[in-house]
Amino acid sequence: MSNKDLLGRRNFIKGFGAAAGVAIAAPALAVSEKADGVKWDKEVEVLIIGSGFAGLAAAIEATRKGAKDVHIFEKMSYFGGNSAINGGLFAAPGTPMQKEEGVKDSVETMVADQLASGRGIADEALLRHVAEHAVEALQMTLDAGSEYHPYLQQLGGHSVARTYQTTVSCGAGITQPLLHECRKLGVHTHNRAKFEGFLVGDKGEVVGVKMRDNYHFGEDQPGKVTNIRATRGVIMATGGFAQNVDLRMAQDPTLTSEVGCTNAPGATGEGMYEMFRLGAIPVHLAHIQSGPWASPDEGGFGYVSNYSIYNFPHSMAVNRLTGKRFMNEIADRKTRADAELNCRDEKGNALPPILITSYKDSKKHPNTKKVIKYNVGWKFDSVEELAKHFDVPLAPLKAQITEYNEYVKTGNDKQFGKNMTKAKDKYIEAPFTVVRLWPKVHYCQGGVQVNTNAEVKDSFTGKSIPGLYAAGEVCGGIHGVSRLGSCSIPECMVMGMTAARSMMKA
Repeated sequence: MSNKDLLGRRNFIKGFGAAAGVAIAAPALAVSEKADGVKWDKEVEVLIIGSGFAGLAAAIEATRKGAKDVHIFEKMSYFGGNSAINGGLFAAPGTPMQKEEGVKDSVETMVADQLASGRGIADEALLRHVAEHAVEALQMTLDAGSEYHPYLQQLGGHSVARTYQTTVSCGAGITQPLLHECRKLGVHTHNRAKFEGFLVGDKGEVVGVKMRDNYHFGEDQPGKVTNIRATRGVIMATGGFAQNVDLRMAQDPTLTSEVGCTNAPGATGEGMYEMFRLGAIPVHLAHIQSGPWASPDEGGFGYVSNYSIYNFPHSMAVNRLTGKRFMNEIADRKTRADAELNCRDEKGNALPPILITSYKDSKKHPNTKKVIKYNVGWKFDSVEELAKHFDVPLAPLKAQITEYNEYVKTGNDKQFGKNMTKAKDKYIEAPFTVVRLWPKVHYCQGGVQVNTNAEVKDSFTGKSIPGLYAAGEVCGGIHGVSRLGSCSIPECMVMGMTAARSMMKA
């Protein structure tokens, strides 16, 4: 590969954004170059960029497979990336808790659920690979010290309850134990270290990277760039690009800076960009998922998101204009987000719908107290009080509650076909807790194409780019149009583990 080739690929990416009608201006892009004549400042065995679920799992697995010198580089001041603030929800088939609760599940069932949500364009081989190894990844978290609630949840689009959630109800309940395990195993961790490009050998193989030390996100950069050789290769675990407004608008012009986002600020996509310039295949970049459980009354992921995720199965979502339900509360994310966005007033302005739950059922989740304490949710002692607060027509609302409670009793939702298994004996009755719903940009289904060995495919050769592996949200095409909730953690961890195994075999 020549410098001319790299420049040509750089121009390809520039055109990629322009073709969509939006110039991709931010963030500042890294630049890869040939390694010939490069003075190496450092040599490591395994080099991992990103410290979320995928990067941490890769580091642990590489060490277990015999690596003696593993290094994780994180551009932010803190470790864990976007993973640390996600919902801490982990789906896996055939788990011990499923057996305890009498839930029948299998790899095939989990894959089928995801294929349905993916609407025909998900990667079945990758979904199956993740599902087959999900319990193994879950065990890695347990071995590291992660703790989970003693019950399963059934999230939207899942045909059965298969989701564990950390007791702290966020991803830090996994990233912190995994980070501690990494350090216990001797993995070297570096923060404020920004990836500045690949260093490429004569045959197009990735032999190292350029890293900027002392990087301060969003500020002028004083740190120097060092050249680091990676003897076994590089694992890219750099996450999605939901915070890169230019790039997401290039795919969907409606996703402006005014649209909320649940991601950490560092989710800007530079690592993905640079893999494209090496020749990686862009897949499904236009499929950007919004979370239907988010609230317009708080920033980021907030408290309402996990509150809603837990309560959706036994709650009622109501259009405030009509006082009636408007969706299956546990349909897949895209179905629900689209339905919520259609909730408008007579003038067409956004009218965020409400999720109504009986307080006796909602209070079983720890976030309920926080939702009420921070005024992003409300408690009402009567339907009349609730209807007046949100200006919902009272008679239709009362009728809807009566109708819905009949579905709880019979186990058959005649309105939207909701699976009522988790709603059994959980009637909508006072006192109520209520939150408002409005989607926020949450997850990028698009990224670089990888195979079941976590190798990055080269669009120019049709083969894998030697020395380069990728795992987690930086990869694209796995989930198709819409990812099911709680499937990102197993994907990140399984593919991180897979990348480590492939690298150690190479």
